[in-house]
Amino acid sequence: MTLEVKTETVESAKQVSSKNKAKNRAGNQAALVMLIETYPQAFSRTNIRPLKIGIQDDLVADEKIAKNKIKRALASYVRSPNYFRAMKLDADRIDLTGESSGKVTETEAEYAKTQLKEFHQRRRENQRVQEKEKKDQEKQERMSNKLEMLLTKKG
Repeated sequence: MTLEVKTETVESAKQVSSKNKAKNRAGNQAALVMLIETYPQAFSRTNIRPLKIGIQDDLVADEKIAKNKIKRALASYVRSPNYFRAMKLDADRIDLTGESSGKVTETEAEYAKTQLKEFHQRRRENQRVQEKEKKDQEKQERMSNKLEMLLTKKG
């Protein structure tokens, strides 16, 4: 297998993976929009507050949104950096009506801090990987161009 074929195969696999991630992300965002529209007192893009423990059970019992969409939306919501930032010690947790329903514990606040730190580390690492891939691709293109120039001069 030549280097070009290997490179094309890797690029093709990356594109498929990227498309699947984008499709999943779009589905998650659509489900989240449903939650925000159906329960505006609890879910917001701008006023993110910690949710009541067990809110998923409340959402399922309310039967306004399909269970699979609830899971997708909640996963997106509670794994966002803004949600982790809202998880401060003694912050009020809210129920579906926006009413207070418990407090964030010290353990939960520490967990959120750790998750936020890991999120930023992953983001930095992804940026480094993307920069390296871009440089590698540029180097590959330069080498290909030089090789082509050499081959056309000899011919």
